Amino acid sequence: MKPHFEMFAAYNGWANDRLYGAARALARADYLADHGAFFGSLNGTLNHLLVTDRIWMRRFTGEGPAPAALNELVTDDLEELATQRATEDARIIAYVDGLDEATIAGTFTYRPVTNPVEITQPLGPALAHLFNHQTHHRGQATAILTRIGGRDACPSLDLIQFQRQTGIGLR
Repeated sequence: MKPHFEMFAAYNGWANDRLYGAARALARADYLADHGAFFGSLNGTLNHLLVTDRIWMRRFTGEGPAPAALNELVTDDLEELATQRATEDARIIAYVDGLDEATIAGTFTYRPVTNPVEITQPLGPALAHLFNHQTHHRGQATAILTRIGGRDACPSLDLIQFQRQTGIGLR
């Protein structure tokens, strides 16, 4: 399973970098406007992704920021958010790189933000959730971008594009 998660950690950083590149083309008003996504604006969506990754990484490692709400606003400055996103993506990659198969197959215990009861579950499926959650909300971000700027407002974030470009996952 480790190579699978290493691929997704690298893909996650690649897709986020492409997404933020597309977001930089927006006018600030469009970036901040409510477009009807789960977290309203593109800013809200990108903040949610950073916040939830921090929550999960705190659960996995016991270290890092501990956001108290899923809709916490880290910043409304896109460049500052992009810097923090890149730092978190590097942290995720380093964490996954440091795992071994036994740890991935093991369990961990945490308390959810929305219902603080102790939960113990396998790490592997929780890592799968981390990456799936990113994909889910990046899809919403892509919808916002294409709604504003048209079909070509965001480059492809398809996993197969990442694999072809990097060779990761094709071996």
